Amino acid sequence: MPYFDAASAAPLHPVARQALLAALDEGWADPARLHREGRRARLLLDAAREGAAEEVGCRPDELAFAPSGSRALHAGIAGALAGRRRVGRRLLVSAVEHSAVLHAAEAHTADGGTVTEIPVDRTGRVAPGDVAGALSADSPEGTDSTDSTDSTDSTDNALVCVQSANHEVGTVQPVAEIAEHCRTAEVPLLVDAAQSLAWGPVEGPWSLLAASAHKWGGPGGVGLLAVRKGVRFAPRPPLDERESGRMPGTVNLPAIVAAVAALRAVRAEAATEAERLHRLVDLIRARVPHLVPDTEVVGNPDERLPHLVTFSCLYTDGESLLHALDRAGYSVSSGSSCTSSTLTPSHVLRAMGVLTEGNVRVSLPRGTTSEEVAAFLGALPEAVRSVRDRLGAPAAEASYGGEQGVTSLTVDCLGRRCPVPVIELAKVIGDVPVGAVVTVLADDRAALLDIPAWCAMRGHEYVGSDGDAHRVRRRAPGA
Repeated sequence: MPYFDAASAAPLHPVARQALLAALDEGWADPARLHREGRRARLLLDAAREGAAEEVGCRPDELAFAPSGSRALHAGIAGALAGRRRVGRRLLVSAVEHSAVLHAAEAHTADGGTVTEIPVDRTGRVAPGDVAGALSADSPEGTDSTDSTDSTDSTDNALVCVQSANHEVGTVQPVAEIAEHCRTAEVPLLVDAAQSLAWGPVEGPWSLLAASAHKWGGPGGVGLLAVRKGVRFAPRPPLDERESGRMPGTVNLPAIVAAVAALRAVRAEAATEAERLHRLVDLIRARVPHLVPDTEVVGNPDERLPHLVTFSCLYTDGESLLHALDRAGYSVSSGSSCTSSTLTPSHVLRAMGVLTEGNVRVSLPRGTTSEEVAAFLGALPEAVRSVRDRLGAPAAEASYGGEQGVTSLTVDCLGRRCPVPVIELAKVIGDVPVGAVVTVLADDRAALLDIPAWCAMRGHEYVGSDGDAHRVRRRAPGA
């Protein structure tokens, strides 16, 4: 059964498996102890730290191991904000950051700080100029300046957070340019490199970096946090003496050894594997819109990860589509609102302003073959058709067949979830003449994104919304 969800967790690399088994025999002791077993464990830990630092591009004493990538992000953000508390309390994050960063931002707001969200374009890419503009902008109202009265920095900037590559759509961010703007403004930049570190080091003068081993074929439960020398950093309690005081608790040494072995292995084969997987993703990007009508491939077409592609299918819901593909033998992921317990759209897709319904993320692990991709492309149309048929999706947009004098129509979809409001809109758009307005009553939050996205894909005009009432004006084909 092909596994196409490497962006969530990559299969354990064979080198990691071997290293883990060896480290279980040699690295079980406490590396802080002075006896023979402790010294042996310490040698393993030091060697792992040196190997990881070499791949990250930092000094060994700048790198700490964390219990997870999310924990590394939380500790990095909290420590950097605390270290710069007397400078400012303004945190800047891109609108498409990982949820771990957004949760840390919420905690910062609850603690009296302020958060500025930097927008992205329709491909999910942050413009370096927008970062520079946000850094030079005045502090937003409500900034807590209690501890920054002695600072000469009128913008109150404490930290910028930008991922190196997006976890949902694969868009690679211009980190080096952003880092230069941050250096000019003398504000540290924290980079979430979880998705990109397997493919190469992060370029530019970044200040802090976090990553997670299970993204590159290491075992789960290992994260990395690098803090450059000279960065103001105050670890948050509870603290102890381990990992330079940045991560309390005894490290999982066997898992760390395996994680670093996997990182070195995937980096050694990264160039060859990236070129091969890039061709397979190119094939998926090119073929899906032809195989499945009313499908939108999202993310940056050029500046993207080599192994990841995301597309959204009209008139389907993400959960049903994932189940249909799973029954066909393919494990994929989704950013659709219909795959979450809260039924809210993916914040990444929402920030990009693209279609959220029927979203599918395909992320190919190392070793994926062209035959597996071809078989997936063969199974996808039937999976989508089965979901659309079950939901009663329209086969094609009908020509006007309504009564003369009809100038408007209302469709009541209150209480109904995605993609039903869009399906019902597509069914009735042919019942009004060109220029007439259809009002869709929908209280599903995804409708705010999916109805405008449907209009853009089908050439109709999204007039706007008034509460739960969404108005769409029918346009002639090609108008």
